[in-house]
Amino acid sequence: MLKWLFAHAHCIGEIPGPGHNGGPPSQDVTGVRKLAATPDLPLPVKYEELQREIMMSLKADHFEGGRFDFNKQLNQNFFLSHSVLLGSIEVPAQGNQIIKIPNATYEFGANVVDAKYMLVGRVLTDGRMSGRIKYDVSDALSAKLQTSKEPGFSQVMFDLDFRGSDTQAQIKLGNGQFYGLNYLQSVTGTLSLGGEAFWLGGQKKSGVGLAARYADNRSVATAQVATTGLVSLTYTSKVSEKAMLASDFMWNWNARQAQASVGYDYILRQSRLRGRVDNSGTVSVFLEERLNTGFTLCYSAEIDHANKNHKFGFGMIVGE
Repeated sequence: MLKWLFAHAHCIGEIPGPGHNGGPPSQDVTGVRKLAATPDLPLPVKYEELQREIMMSLKADHFEGGRFDFNKQLNQNFFLSHSVLLGSIEVPAQGNQIIKIPNATYEFGANVVDAKYMLVGRVLTDGRMSGRIKYDVSDALSAKLQTSKEPGFSQVMFDLDFRGSDTQAQIKLGNGQFYGLNYLQSVTGTLSLGGEAFWLGGQKKSGVGLAARYADNRSVATAQVATTGLVSLTYTSKVSEKAMLASDFMWNWNARQAQASVGYDYILRQSRLRGRVDNSGTVSVFLEERLNTGFTLCYSAEIDHANKNHKFGFGMIVGE
């Protein structure tokens, strides 16, 4: 009955009939007028993950010396990890000299992953510890607690994440009377805008920042500016199915210092090669070679020409 009324409404003057606007309206086979559908905006990334592509391409986990990682899955939800690093500790000396003292550390980790929650813990022989708890209250709300402890320093941070159809928001509470809030909103299919604000009561400091992120099928560009004096720009471009180029720039207005770097991320069938060079003359390369299922070799190299500091590392990863 409702369809019949809409189909014949022009006869009684409620909906203009053909010829009233210079042509027939768009109709389907039932004679019902079609309304133009507004496309839904995509869900943006979290504000804290605004630069995740640049972090994956340019911020490889470089190390020096020998490294051995062993990952063991006990069941579908429980994982254990062991990591041994035979490296060194850098001690500044006179001038640009750096003295390296041999050092070895062992790290034990445990992960519990479920559909609604995640537990992650790490402890190292040098006294450092960290933990993370994440629980999804609903599809739109999740809570996260992160803790870390180092000799003479500890940190606790609680996050409450809100997720809408085209928005991401987060409330942060931490020790030292830290309070933070950030928000990111999709305004078009490729552009999202947002901002953040924080208050550090222990130091009587506050800050406000603005951010923009553009992402399409081949490139991602981000821009951030804050009242603390920091300006950050990043850009990544997917030049092929296997290769990606990346660059970043950071300017500290208060310290009058700038940092910039360019790099690449090349993924093959069984290996991944990442390289980077920055404005200070530091060149780094990180290679992961998957030889077999559950066995990966890692090569790390970093050369700091200005400080004459060279780092080379070789590692093995056993397990998934």
